[in-house]
Amino acid sequence: MKIKKNDKVKMLSGKDRGKTGKVIFVLNKEDEGARVVVEGLNKIKKHQRPKKQGQKGQIVSVERAVAISTVQLVCPSCGKPTRVGQKIDGKNKTRVCKKCGAVVL
Repeated sequence: MKIKKNDKVKMLSGKDRGKTGKVIFVLNKEDEGARVVVEGLNKIKKHQRPKKQGQKGQIVSVERAVAISTVQLVCPSCGKPTRVGQKIDGKNKTRVCKKCGAVVL
């Protein structure tokens, strides 16, 4: 997987195009394709029912998952959105920024 939890990513399409945020979690399902949830982006309004009798219902904002192809990793060293490569050193496989060549942790 090229994008992982706690990575900083930039949205490439949709209503939040150009904004950046941190990945909260990654959903990797074989049949549906990989999706990510980004903190503060792709928010929707969700109507929530009252949990107990006498309580009021409410409208809450929730982040929805987006396809992993609509986000791009922001390199921590050069600060630019970039593609991710892989470098193999013996048994270890590391992610590498395609623009500056730095190792992405």
